[in-house]
Amino acid sequence: MAVSVRIPTTLRPMAGGNKLVEVEPGTLSEVVAALEAQHPGFADRLLDENGELRKFVNVFVDDDDVRYLDGLGTDVKDGITVSIIPAVAGG
Repeated sequence: MAVSVRIPTTLRPMAGGNKLVEVEPGTLSEVVAALEAQHPGFADRLLDENGELRKFVNVFVDDDDVRYLDGLGTDVKDGITVSIIPAVAGG
């Protein structure tokens, strides 16, 4: 099996227009690396200069925000869905 990564509309051009990309399971860091290998540019959009998740990008493993789990060390097993959700601000 694989891990499904849901791609937000704003990043779909980088993924060839795909809403969903499948990668091998591992830690979230490995999932991001696999996504980057398939579709270069994702790491720059998701990670800051220190290699941490950018503050304006929310990542969920199933329905859990990785900031409340183990961040990039969060284990992502076969069949799990990772959702990338850009932060929304306004007033």
